Amino acid sequence: MSLKEQIKNDIKEAMRAKDIITRDTLRNIQASIKQVEVDERKEVTDSDVEAILAKYLKQREDAKAQFLEAGRDDLVAKEAEEIAIVQSYLPEPMSDEELESTIKEIITQVGAESMKDMGKVMGAAKNTIGNRADGARINQVVKQILS
Repeated sequence: MSLKEQIKNDIKEAMRAKDIITRDTLRNIQASIKQVEVDERKEVTDSDVEAILAKYLKQREDAKAQFLEAGRDDLVAKEAEEIAIVQSYLPEPMSDEELESTIKEIITQVGAESMKDMGKVMGAAKNTIGNRADGARINQVVKQILS
């Protein structure tokens, strides 16, 4: 079953269970998926859905930080629940050690020697790692190794 179908089925389950937060969160994700399908005129793949989920997760984390700063604990709790729901659909994030070893392999594969080769390394890393690590985290590790 594809990730898109899984989300669709989980919306139905959330409706049956009267789980409003899960239902609304998954409906927002489904709307984002449909928006991409309409805009790009293509059927989304699981990797496309993962990218949409990662973007949605980042938005929720940013919103949570802003609500925390504003002292809105009620909204912080709601965002935390949504973050947990979205994370359940994403692949397990890479550990720091795993990320570092993967990037070292990529650096040897592309033959990178200095910071000038960072673009090559980042492109290959994003393709290899996918959504298992945030782009900023990848960037930080690449800079650390190439320096």
